[in-house]
Amino acid sequence: MLRIVEGLDTPDGYKAELIRGKIVVSPWSKLRYKKVMKSLRLQLEPHAPDGHDVDVAPFLFTFPSSERGFGPDLHVADEAAFDAEGRHADGTALSLVAELTSDSTKDADWLDKLDTYGRIVPVYLVLDMQLQEITAFWDPSPRGYRSRRSVPFGEPLYVAPPFDFDLDTSGFAVRPNAGSTDDAGGEGAQGDA
Repeated sequence: MLRIVEGLDTPDGYKAELIRGKIVVSPWSKLRYKKVMKSLRLQLEPHAPDGHDVDVAPFLFTFPSSERGFGPDLHVADEAAFDAEGRHADGTALSLVAELTSDSTKDADWLDKLDTYGRIVPVYLVLDMQLQEITAFWDPSPRGYRSRRSVPFGEPLYVAPPFDFDLDTSGFAVRPNAGSTDDAGGEGAQGDA
């Protein structure tokens, strides 16, 4: 299945992920989410572990033990993971992932991705764009994350080690476009998972 996802020629503005054993094609993030992702990236960069890169590039990270492949909106990963051939990176290289929810991706972000990331990735941030709040999950275990904290946008959020800093969420609130019915994305970066 991962080889099929890897070989898909998705239309411009869309990405493919492997969720619950199914190939899911979804649109990239809404344009108005770019500022939020940029703020998040710039705040995380000085706190990233040595040798880890913070990016919003559309890369697929695989989790073979759970038969999953996700393209997070933002990722912090060991740069060595990108020395390999192919089009997807090993999910164990991740030190943090962040997902910005949309109506079409919210369930996957809160359920399937939370379950998968919670077994491997040290920190998972869910920016619930509909509720205007952010949740940090940390301390992964075979049963999922052991710790979590939520705050409304505008309040600082502590991001656990290996990052160990207070994230400023004051610029995360996004007002919906008046009259827009577009529900593209919630995943990825350059318009992105």
